[in-house]
Amino acid sequence: MSVLLQISDTHFGTEQGAVVEALSTLAHQQRPDVVVLSGDITQRARGPQFRSARSFVDRLGAPVLAVPGNHDIPLFDLWTRLRSPYGRYSAAFGIDLEPVHRTAELLVVCVNTTRPWRHKHGEVSALQVERVARTVELADPAQLRVVVVHQPMAVTCVEDEPHLLRGHAAALRRWAEAGVDLVIGGHIHLPYVLPLPGLARPMWAVQAGTAVSSRVRDAVPNSVNLLRWGADAAPGCCRVEQWDYQAGDRVFRLVKVSEIWPDRM
Repeated sequence: MSVLLQISDTHFGTEQGAVVEALSTLAHQQRPDVVVLSGDITQRARGPQFRSARSFVDRLGAPVLAVPGNHDIPLFDLWTRLRSPYGRYSAAFGIDLEPVHRTAELLVVCVNTTRPWRHKHGEVSALQVERVARTVELADPAQLRVVVVHQPMAVTCVEDEPHLLRGHAAALRRWAEAGVDLVIGGHIHLPYVLPLPGLARPMWAVQAGTAVSSRVRDAVPNSVNLLRWGADAAPGCCRVEQWDYQAGDRVFRLVKVSEIWPDRM
């Protein structure tokens, strides 16, 4: 069995202490094999915010893969934004902005979709698309193949369309051909699982809400995703669990389960 905990949009600097503690408790209860941070780890890319985020993930007891979000590049410190946009991020989470995680059951490929010259919109280049595709094409059939981005590859409402990742259509076509199963992301603070139509093979977008920040969207609570592949799911099924924070009990509780059946033919 493999368990992946997806944490997105923590926005450290706006974190809520009770929610942080509840998420730490959930991680220790569920014991994920890997934790994925899908961007916007901090609110304003300040050193103390990155240090708080690093201290938090070090408590989770699992390997951590991270990608930067648009909030993880300094916004108001223009000198740093131009000269060393990822310097503070790298000090906390390493210089590899596109790490890859491989086990017998999981292949997780991270893509840096931020650009220092963009305020919030992201993009994926042709070189990045091909790098991911070639990595996935070498995957073992037993591996669940997951790509991590920050901005969404697909949305559920018109108001979120401006936030779509630039270059997403070409990326989805190529990654489907290569054998990607899931593309997971954040950015819009709205959790959902969405099948992606019109591709060479089945593929899904899995979005996470904001994990611990007070910057919740409308009435959507803080939430994270747990992905299970192997013994805790039916053979050949990826179980995607949405866990929402319950303020009254100060705990994360399972609220929704989506079953995904990757194509292995």
